Amino acid sequence: MRIISGSARGRTIVAPQGMDTRPTQDYVRESLFNILRADVPGAHVLDLFAGSGALGLEALSRGAERAVFVDSARAAVACVRRNVETLHMDARCQVLACDWRAAAQRLAGGGFDLVFIDPPYRMENTGEMCAALLDAGALAAACLLVVEHRRGRLPDVDERFETLQTRRYGDTEITFVRIRQEETP
Repeated sequence: MRIISGSARGRTIVAPQGMDTRPTQDYVRESLFNILRADVPGAHVLDLFAGSGALGLEALSRGAERAVFVDSARAAVACVRRNVETLHMDARCQVLACDWRAAAQRLAGGGFDLVFIDPPYRMENTGEMCAALLDAGALAAACLLVVEHRRGRLPDVDERFETLQTRRYGDTEITFVRIRQEETP
């Protein structure tokens, strides 16, 4: 795996071995970041279910201000830490070794502008994850949540969110979700 663009362009990163982690393929990441081009510079990023940290690291390489990486798998946390160190991004990163529920509570007041939620496909409660982050106060008002999921398993978000679009990449889909903004009369 490699960083596709930005200050760390072409640098190689490592991913955990085995079937527990499903790294986002390079062509999907490239397409995703072309879509996110205007949302990344200066953003505070949360990479939930970080795996290798590829999504958060790509965002940092492209101008995000800081990133928090969360994973509960020991091997994934070790890979993220190694990748952060290799890319010399330590000062802009925090790595949390915990599950998503604990992370939501620990990240209260985080003010994240951009959130990547890429859980194992067997976990289909991505709407609950979005709600927990909002309930904890971890999201900025204009936060964009990027949810990667199995084809046809859209996030079941509550009425506080609006789904903007879904993009398909083989058996993977990426759904873009925002906090619903109150309309002023």
